[in-house]
Amino acid sequence: MAITFIGREKELIFMESLWQKENSFLPIYGRRRVGKTRLVKEFIREKPSIYYLARNSTYRDNLLEFSRVALEAYPSPYLTPSSFSSFTDVFRYLSEKGKLIVVIDEFPYLIQSDKKVLSEFQYIVDEIVRGSKIHLILVGSSVGMMEEHVLSQKSPLYGRRDGQIRLQPLDFFSSWRLLGVDVEEAIRIYGVTGGIPAYLILFNSFEDVKEVAFTKQGFLYAEGDFLLSSELREPKVYKLILKAVAEGRRRFNEISNFTGIPRSNLFKYVEVLERLGFLRREVPVTAPPKTKNTRYAIADNYMAFYFRFVERHREEIELESLDFWEEFREEYNRYLGKVFEGVAREFFLRLNMTGELPFKFTKIGRWWRKGEEIDLVALNEREKKAMFVEVKWKELGEREARGILRDLERKAELVGLEKWSKGYGLIAKRLEGKENLRQEGFLAWDLRDFEEVKTYSPPR
Repeated sequence: MAITFIGREKELIFMESLWQKENSFLPIYGRRRVGKTRLVKEFIREKPSIYYLARNSTYRDNLLEFSRVALEAYPSPYLTPSSFSSFTDVFRYLSEKGKLIVVIDEFPYLIQSDKKVLSEFQYIVDEIVRGSKIHLILVGSSVGMMEEHVLSQKSPLYGRRDGQIRLQPLDFFSSWRLLGVDVEEAIRIYGVTGGIPAYLILFNSFEDVKEVAFTKQGFLYAEGDFLLSSELREPKVYKLILKAVAEGRRRFNEISNFTGIPRSNLFKYVEVLERLGFLRREVPVTAPPKTKNTRYAIADNYMAFYFRFVERHREEIELESLDFWEEFREEYNRYLGKVFEGVAREFFLRLNMTGELPFKFTKIGRWWRKGEEIDLVALNEREKKAMFVEVKWKELGEREARGILRDLERKAELVGLEKWSKGYGLIAKRLEGKENLRQEGFLAWDLRDFEEVKTYSPPR
């Protein structure tokens, strides 16, 4: 598949706004494979720039390579890479070359090579970048190291940035555009990959999951272990927590019981997983901020897939057996129910932005209490208006749809929004009779409606 650049319009606009200034310092970070390098290379294309990918090596080795890259871009008859004794020297040399962008990718490798790098780059930003036309971009895949050593208050670089970008995975609709397949196939692939561009481009169809995830040589077979071990000091502990959540232990006590980790210790591990973007804390949309009615979900589709399926079938994969394939297909279809809820939420957000709903909501989320659940509840608290929506990854006849909507009306009364205006809706894979339901005042959509918002770009 040809790699197309999609879905980073907001980031590029922000980076262009910094380029219009005299100089700037911008940290960019995010989980591995999310597309940071691709974003930077798209931005610097046709601009005067230097791009250096740091090595997991010594300070001296990185300095020599960075100097070589600088001299290739801006040659000097009097200098060689060994002429520079520090990064400061190289930046002084570059400061005389006019307006340019300097990108150092995988900056955490430089930090690891010598902790004094941080103080040196404080001096570079304060004394060289700010007095020149250099636009410095530091990129990092270790979210923890970038937040601790570049962005936190205890960092020598704290307060010097002109902004920051924590690059997130592509949303579903951008992922769909990148894949170039029909919407149902896109959802199946999205359930494996999430919005990680490096994973999406591995797929021409969902069947490719056999090769990329269920063979020992497959790119996604060991990726989960790699992601955790590259970011965390105790990957086995974090792996056990994610496995617990993937297998349905979503409450704090359930995770503690499954893993054997005492509650007092579990808090710190869960907080780290939340900060890194692997785990997400969820509360009912109408709950007060300090509610104890919380659940946890794996926030990354690939990690959810990895712990639900790859880990479970590791022995068969090692034996190069796909005897579990039919069992997997059946269970994967059930797994897609949760994936489709996330996709439906994105669909609903786009409808909200385009003004195609009965009112503009200001809050959206799930609701649950004592065994009762509603997939999407959208609220406008100022106007006291609510929409309740069920999401079904199945083909529904009109009769079945009406039964779901009747039950939804019953559950909505349990939410406790007396004297609010209420609407009820349904999003399904395929929905027969949706026009009849709409004529009766219900909200009704299926996959055929997704095409209308596929290319919508949110206002900037």
